[in-house]
Amino acid sequence: MSQSKKIFRAALAAICMVTMLLTSHAGAVTAHAASSYGFVLLNSYSKTMKIGDEAYLVAVTSTGKKATFSSSDRTVASVNTYGKITAKKAGTAIITAKIRNGEASCKVTVQKTTIQLSAKSISMENGEAKRLEATVSTGHAPKFKSSKSSIASVDEQGVILAKKPGSATITVTADKTSVTCKVTVRQPKVKLSKSSASLYRREKVKLSVTSTSKTAPKWKSNKKSVATVDNNGWVTAVKNGKATITVTVDNVSKTCEVTVKKPEIKFEKVSVSLNVGQSFHAKVTVSSKNKPEFSSSNTNVASVDENGKITAKSKGKAYIYAKEDGTKERMTVVVKEK
Repeated sequence: MSQSKKIFRAALAAICMVTMLLTSHAGAVTAHAASSYGFVLLNSYSKTMKIGDEAYLVAVTSTGKKATFSSSDRTVASVNTYGKITAKKAGTAIITAKIRNGEASCKVTVQKTTIQLSAKSISMENGEAKRLEATVSTGHAPKFKSSKSSIASVDEQGVILAKKPGSATITVTADKTSVTCKVTVRQPKVKLSKSSASLYRREKVKLSVTSTSKTAPKWKSNKKSVATVDNNGWVTAVKNGKATITVTVDNVSKTCEVTVKKPEIKFEKVSVSLNVGQSFHAKVTVSSKNKPEFSSSNTNVASVDENGKITAKSKGKAYIYAKEDGTKERMTVVVKEK
């Protein structure tokens, strides 16, 4: 036997007992009313329900026959043949139990679903994750949606992930009721360890960046022929000149001005006299510590190798040059016959 039938029969038995007691006191008047008119008694004449709730309306009739149930608005609250009411959407519906010559009604009020959020607005750093908690009055699971997933996405559990600076609206919906939370992804605070640096060719310097964002910084040199920078902020001097190193985090940029200096070159001796066949090692001091490039103005008179070794070849005069990154100095070599 179904639960609804059990409830109906129990209620019917109870109402019959009440009817018998009334009949024993009222005599022929009650009997006459029962024979002329039908009546329906309900276990409830008004109900307040939440969307998705179910409840039984029990009807006891004077004839002992089963009542026919109907709803004035099935979109708000429906009822089946056993009196089971299902709340569907916010509003009011009248549930009627009817027999021949008799009926009774129950007013059903379906409450609008309410949603309470843990926050109406959230401020986040890029890369940060926060959970938006939603409490639904019906206990139904809410659905989350972001107006701009490229700025802030949200999963089915309400976890928001900040993706880039800007604003997005998170909409939470349950039972056709919606509430919103505004999410602001802040512009990060960015600091660079140096605003300027001075280097010689081939020297390196490490630039460090600190940021409130979890986004990886992007590095760039405006003159790679002067100075380059890698993804870790290591700057390498290429040749003398000026370059600007820029680091960018979420469209916030900081710069470091890099100067690659011209070196100073000094010969230990500015001139030397040699006989044909003699050699001499030119000693040079370079401020950059880089090895200079040597050359001779007249290799028929005196030649020079990459290490600065000069060899006298024939009578005459020649200049030996030492060059490094835009700086060029010379010494004079006079070659005599033996």
